[in-house]
Amino acid sequence: AFQRPVNEQKELLNKWNEMGTDEPDLSLFRPVYAPKDFLEVSLHKTKLIHPNYENGEQPSFRNHLGLIQVPLKVKDIPELKEDFSELGLNIGQLGIDDSAQVPPEFFENEHVRVGQKVLAEQDSAAAQQYVRQGCPTALRADLWALILNISNQPEDILYYEQLKSNVIQHDLLVDSLIYKDVKLTASNDDYYFVFEDYLYQVLLCFSRDTSVLEHFTYSSATPPKSYIQGKLGMEEYAVFYPPNGVIPFHGFSMYVAPLCFLYHEPSKLYQIFREMYVRFFFRLHSISSHPSGIVSLCLLFETLLQTHLPQLFYHLREIGAQPLRISFKWMVRAFSGYLATDQLLLLWDRILGYNSLEILAVLAAAVFAFRAVNLMEVTSLAAAE
Repeated sequence: AFQRPVNEQKELLNKWNEMGTDEPDLSLFRPVYAPKDFLEVSLHKTKLIHPNYENGEQPSFRNHLGLIQVPLKVKDIPELKEDFSELGLNIGQLGIDDSAQVPPEFFENEHVRVGQKVLAEQDSAAAQQYVRQGCPTALRADLWALILNISNQPEDILYYEQLKSNVIQHDLLVDSLIYKDVKLTASNDDYYFVFEDYLYQVLLCFSRDTSVLEHFTYSSATPPKSYIQGKLGMEEYAVFYPPNGVIPFHGFSMYVAPLCFLYHEPSKLYQIFREMYVRFFFRLHSISSHPSGIVSLCLLFETLLQTHLPQLFYHLREIGAQPLRISFKWMVRAFSGYLATDQLLLLWDRILGYNSLEILAVLAAAVFAFRAVNLMEVTSLAAAE
């Protein structure tokens, strides 16, 4: 980290809203890690936890055929049905029941009317219950802000401006990782390339935001430390680096991209993203036993598929196409970049509505169920992909 020269600060301030046009030389940078690398680490870690758990060579009935071998408690289908009861077939869903076959007045008009009432009353708990059936596009931004308790007060705007001035004054190595990630992912995406500048603004400010460190009190991860130059190993000179304690990985900017469709005011977009991150997204790239943590999601996905479609699971395993190797990246990115944005936002409605990421594992398993007939024909991982 170093202070930018004054002329560089002025230049950055002038082009703050069009940073995408500046092409720093990133040829020597590559992402610190990608979901694929993270999967390998997770498998290694989850195997280490229980060295003497079911150590027999022959897979027994209790031995899980999937890649995740750690005995965490995950929900079975009856429990999921109970928890996600609002997704039952007898309850209207926005994104399905407002399609052409159903006269809109049956469901959509009534759903919109209820949504407007929830907003008028500013009831956060009612909003959370409401979005379980999906949000009308026009109300989504306000409903999410209500659920996440984001009001964009003058002090919030001031805080964002302070983060922005931190970006302008100091250059961090992590900035290049952010640039590289946006260039590799969102800039090449048909839906999100137009938001490139928003992504730089939000992610560069996020990297400086020390309030994000608070989420480590309930995360199993530890923020990385660095030492002030020349003071290596001296604890009193240790600082968290990056200042927010979060190293962006390949695809990190895709957590922000879909939110750009909803919020056009940078400080509000920033706050919504930060709140989504410290409530949900951090669980997708840290190893823990939490039901919404990525390890539990992997196990839930494998268990659902193995109990619901055992032949398919066995077939894919035999041809070297373990289903988790395909679905892992979908779940780590909360399907961002894998679903069309209108569908993705309907999925994220449910994450907010149920205050849980378990829906990601259920959807991943459902995609395999939906494609089961074709998948039974494939003979390689590439074909399955």
